[in-house]
Amino acid sequence: EYFSPWRGEQQMYKLDIGWPKTPEHFTGQTFCVAVDSLHGLVYVGQRGDNVPKVLVFSEEGYFLHSWNDTVEMPHGIFVWNTETGSSVWITDVGTGKYGHTVKQYSPLGKLMQVLGTPGNAGSSLIPLQFDQPADIFVEDTGEIYVVDGDGGMNNRLLKLSDDYKEIWLTGTNGSGIGQFKIPHSVTVDAFGRVWVADRDNKRIQVFDKVTGEWLGSWSGCFSEDGPYSVRFTADYKYLIVAQLNINRLAILAAPPVGSIGDCVMVHSVQLADETKPHLVDVDMRSGAIYVAEIGAQQVQKYIPL
Repeated sequence: EYFSPWRGEQQMYKLDIGWPKTPEHFTGQTFCVAVDSLHGLVYVGQRGDNVPKVLVFSEEGYFLHSWNDTVEMPHGIFVWNTETGSSVWITDVGTGKYGHTVKQYSPLGKLMQVLGTPGNAGSSLIPLQFDQPADIFVEDTGEIYVVDGDGGMNNRLLKLSDDYKEIWLTGTNGSGIGQFKIPHSVTVDAFGRVWVADRDNKRIQVFDKVTGEWLGSWSGCFSEDGPYSVRFTADYKYLIVAQLNINRLAILAAPPVGSIGDCVMVHSVQLADETKPHLVDVDMRSGAIYVAEIGAQQVQKYIPL
């Protein structure tokens, strides 16, 4: 164990105890959260019988509305803003008639696009045939990154063009370079790199966003528990990683350019026991971190100090 020069510093984040204003709206297991920084909205995906699958809050914590149609078991969620409007992408790992898909919705829940074949678990031989797709990240250009494999047959990272054609695809089941065991979350930095939480291999792998070439991996910070979620802070100086089994948010120093090296933990936020943080998102305007907690069945907001 080496000690980073930041260890003695003050806390970097504090819990916003007033968010949300009405936590009783969380009635299922809260699996994912996405921030629309442009419009000040927070989308929460939850699971359960007879519960609304998507809840929408304001960044101040007021409940606005919910929607439910064609969402079976949300796993990952992402807000994509363009000059013409915003949309919400959801990965659905359900096994019923809507599952194994990646879907795009309007902010009010109107289904706009379906990738994959609803209800059919795919094989890795066909690019747009998903098996429990875990997470999605969409760039400003409309190019899409999907990690496909929340325990299904596929263990892969897929990049699609803005018209949903395969640009590149990488990954098979395994522990070697560029292989995955449950690729669980994906994000893209400002320097042309794709970061994947390779959960059951207890590492983060990094790829070139243009070519899909493997650039490196981080494993030194994950001996206790694998990474569940990867999101950058607004300045791209840090990577926020959720570790579900040890109820922790790890704050890692992000390398600007050049060598990936290994991870340096700058700070951590220890959550309460049995909180089980699953996926996180960062407000790229305010810097706030939102944490979807399966165990606590809530989303919590942490604000930078």
